[in-house]
Amino acid sequence: MNRDGLEAALDRNDSTSARAALAELQAGADFEVFRIQSSSARLLWAIWSHRHQNLLDDGAAPWPGLAEAVDRLHAEGTDRIYSAKITGSRQQFIVFLTEDLTRCVACM
Repeated sequence: MNRDGLEAALDRNDSTSARAALAELQAGADFEVFRIQSSSARLLWAIWSHRHQNLLDDGAAPWPGLAEAVDRLHAEGTDRIYSAKITGSRQQFIVFLTEDLTRCVACM
């Protein structure tokens, strides 16, 4: 996946986190798409919802976009999801992409 493809996938997601990730990417941020292995959205939902709940239980503020990402992963059911990382000058993002890499499911 190239930069233009990742930008297009992020552009299809209207979340605040996806907008911020897209801005960082357009400003030249580094990125990596992990295409070696996909995971089911259900498994990713289980992992990230557990992490979200642990943060809440500990009284810590979840990072931006986590709650929305958990909800969006849940909505994808058993679909296969790839992950990507964007490392910008101000923030790092985790991006979840559909199996065909055309749509950003969630971003945090």
